[in-house]
Amino acid sequence: MSVLVSKADGTTEAFEPSKLRLSLTRAGAGEDVVDKIHKEIEGGLYAGISTSQIYHRAFALLHEYRRGVAARYSLKRAVDEFGPSGFPFEAYLARLFEAEGYTTNTDQIVRGGCVEHEVDVVMTRNRERVFVEAKFHNNPGFKTDLKTVLYVQARIEDIRKALPGAPARGLVVTNTKFTTIATQYALCAGLDLLAWDYPEKSDLHERIDMAKLYPVTALTTLSKTEKTALLNKKMVLCSDISRNSHALPSLGIHGKRADVVLEEVGALCIPGKDI
Repeated sequence: MSVLVSKADGTTEAFEPSKLRLSLTRAGAGEDVVDKIHKEIEGGLYAGISTSQIYHRAFALLHEYRRGVAARYSLKRAVDEFGPSGFPFEAYLARLFEAEGYTTNTDQIVRGGCVEHEVDVVMTRNRERVFVEAKFHNNPGFKTDLKTVLYVQARIEDIRKALPGAPARGLVVTNTKFTTIATQYALCAGLDLLAWDYPEKSDLHERIDMAKLYPVTALTTLSKTEKTALLNKKMVLCSDISRNSHALPSLGIHGKRADVVLEEVGALCIPGKDI
C-alpha cells in the first residue's frame, strides 16, 4: 500500500520511490548508495510525512557518503536560499545565460513605445534580444500566476513598439512553478516561461546541471551567515570562491577549514571530481 506524503503546496501524493532514486542518481550518487538511502527512507515513511522531511533525511544520509554529491542533491534548496531581495537570483540567472552564450545586463531601464520599463535581465545573442522577468519566491509552494504573465506580456508588447523589426521576446523565470492557466496563456501568447521543472527537458534544473553552475548556497561547509555574506559581495557561484583568493579570508575562514571548503568547491564545480 502506497504512503501519502505532503507536498510544499499543501497537497498530497503517493510516495514514488522512482522520484527519490532519480534525484539521487541525478546528483551523482552510485547505485549502491542509492539503494542504501532508498531502503533507509522507505523504512521511515509514515502517512502525512512531508517531502521536506524526506529530503532532509536523504540529504543527511547522502552527506555521510559523498559531500559533493549531497551539495548537488540540495540544488533546489540552494536556489531557494537566494532570497529575500531576489537580487542574487537575477545575478545568478545572468551568469547562467552567459554560460549559454548570451551577453547580459541586469537591472535595466528599457524604453517602450508608451513608457519606460524596469527589466531584471536583458540578454542578447546575435541580433536577438530577450527581456527577462525574474520571479523569486521564498515559499517553495508558491506558484507564479496568470496575473504575472499577463503584465509581463503587456510590457514586452510595449517594448517591441520601440524596436520595430528587431527580434525580441520575453521570458519569465521562477525558482518555483507556474500555475496551469499561466502556462496555458503564455503558450498561446508566445511568452517564454522557465521554471524549476518547466519546460520539459529544458527546465531550470536541467540548464543548471548542463552549465555546471552551482550557487554558493549549495555548499554544505559554509554557514547560512557566511553564504549571505558572499551573496552580499555579489559572489553567487561556488566557482567565484576559487577565483577570488580573498573570498574565504574575508569571512574569517583560514587554514584547515578553508581547505575543507575549497575541497567541496572543487567537488561541486569541477565535472568528474567528487569528495
